[in-house]
Amino acid sequence: KKLPLTALAQNMQEGSIQLSDETLLGKMLDTCGDAENKLAMELSQHEVQIEREVIDPLCLLTETEIPNIQKQRKQLAKLVLDWDSARGRYNQAHKTSGTNFQVHPSKIESLKEEMDEAGNKVEQCKDQLAADMYSFVSKEGEYARCFVTLLEAQADYHRKALAVIEKVLPEIQAHQDKWTEKPAFGTPLEEHLKRSGREIAVPIEACVMMLLETGMREEGLFRIAAGASKLKKLKAALDCSTSQLDEFYSDPHAVAGALKSYLRELPEPLMTYSLYEEWTQAANIQDQDKKLQELWRICNRLPEHYRVNFRYLIKFLAKLAQNSDVNKMTPSNIAIVLGPNLLWAKNEGSLAEMAAATSVHVVAVIEPIIQHADWFFPGDEDFNVSGAFVAVPAVNSNHLSHTGNDYECGTLERKRPLSMTVMEGDLLKKESFGVKVLEFPVTPRRCGTVNRKLTSPAFQPPLPPCEPGTGTAEQHCPPAGAEPGPGAGPAPSAAPAEQPQAPGTED
Repeated sequence: KKLPLTALAQNMQEGSIQLSDETLLGKMLDTCGDAENKLAMELSQHEVQIEREVIDPLCLLTETEIPNIQKQRKQLAKLVLDWDSARGRYNQAHKTSGTNFQVHPSKIESLKEEMDEAGNKVEQCKDQLAADMYSFVSKEGEYARCFVTLLEAQADYHRKALAVIEKVLPEIQAHQDKWTEKPAFGTPLEEHLKRSGREIAVPIEACVMMLLETGMREEGLFRIAAGASKLKKLKAALDCSTSQLDEFYSDPHAVAGALKSYLRELPEPLMTYSLYEEWTQAANIQDQDKKLQELWRICNRLPEHYRVNFRYLIKFLAKLAQNSDVNKMTPSNIAIVLGPNLLWAKNEGSLAEMAAATSVHVVAVIEPIIQHADWFFPGDEDFNVSGAFVAVPAVNSNHLSHTGNDYECGTLERKRPLSMTVMEGDLLKKESFGVKVLEFPVTPRRCGTVNRKLTSPAFQPPLPPCEPGTGTAEQHCPPAGAEPGPGAGPAPSAAPAEQPQAPGTED
């Protein structure tokens, strides 16, 4: 009971009762407390054995035999002094007896007897000391054996203690490994996905699902800063669990801020350090068709985990840009506010250099990818990947239920992406998890000079072979006032017509 290990074990087990076995810390305290209790039992048995087989024999030596030897040596030293003193007196008396006839012979005789008696006592004490010393030497093997016993007992104790620890260690490690709710912020993407057994990182999916429900029409999303305390609380909630997020649905700016923080705190950006130079070089390409082709090639060079999460995020941002007439977040605005959190140099320089790189390179890369998201990443995206979130409810008459096949797009649309910002209002029906292109009106609305950037590329991209189709793909005329992009064919008429392809390209 007096062992510190016993007190530690008791405190751990009391703590586990208070926390219950449902918590990881409760399981750890219970398992570890039980192990410490077993170690305390082994230690107590070890100490009892040491006391009986080592300490008691050595105590007999140090408390009885050695003190007796030391006592005999002190007694011998005293008797030797007495003998020397008696001999000195006798010699002095014997010397003066030849010159001083007054010295009585009986006095000399008594001094001689005194000297002889002192000598006898010295001899007796020497014999006793020698006997004690011989006795000690004869038992030396027994006393030396105590030290062998000490080490053997210690080795045996450590073996038993190690067996206890090795038995409990896999159990306590299993508790640790089963606990998947570990911090995601600041953790490498591959490690987080492997640990949680997911394809999409928890903060990315959770934030996207919340924004799909309440933030798609929020003006200035990703641009307006959220309250620091609310943002900190949401990040902490995402780090430990995704089940207690109901209160954050009403604050889409905090959700958007948490998503930006997660992307920025990744040890390696989502678009990776290894491809940074290639992204930068692609941003400097002036020809729009060649630029898109190069960006497509780099996207497909991303590592698998990064590419899947990048696709998921871009598909969401493209969906967000569909509501740019309400939320004011065009692909350009999204690229400006979110781009620096997706791509940055490994060795960042001064703030001025970072700002220059952000404005020139990152925006030039992110904006066209968002504009042509369905060309870069064909197919629909089921944002509720893990199935842990309730399906997004319809928030207005334009939002329809997802049928899984609503993204109908001919071969031409797959080759030539349509701008997300142009296709809005009466041109689209927005759905929960996809976009369905409807017929364009005969007189399309004007969208200003922004359409100069959004013209679809007129070239055959290096995509995997499209599904074989028959007939011509439907095409729509560009908005009035739009200018054709580099490499585009002749302007089509108002009526739907077959789009001529650039020379040297094949379907």
